[in-house]
Amino acid sequence: MAKYLFVYHGGKMASNPADAKKAMEAWGQWFGSLGKAVIDGGNPVGKSSTVKSDGSLVSDGGANPASGYSLIEAPTLEEAHKKAKGCPILANGGSIEIAEAMDM
Repeated sequence: MAKYLFVYHGGKMASNPADAKKAMEAWGQWFGSLGKAVIDGGNPVGKSSTVKSDGSLVSDGGANPASGYSLIEAPTLEEAHKKAKGCPILANGGSIEIAEAMDM
């Protein structure tokens, strides 16, 4: 079965403890719905930067900085897309970039 990297972009952070708890519960429910497909639930990430092909650094993360990641197993890219549709980041204005992780 193929592995897919879910790279989360954007999304809004909770502004108070009650909303943070609610958000964490939503993420837990979503991961729970994926079952054994979750290889690595990942983590949120801090401020990102981008190194361009000329070696220069963009310290603001570039055009669409990552906000987190997960590694998910699915039989096809289409199935990975279906799994992503329930992700809580989508309800908070974020997006998910999906790429197949190639075995080397």
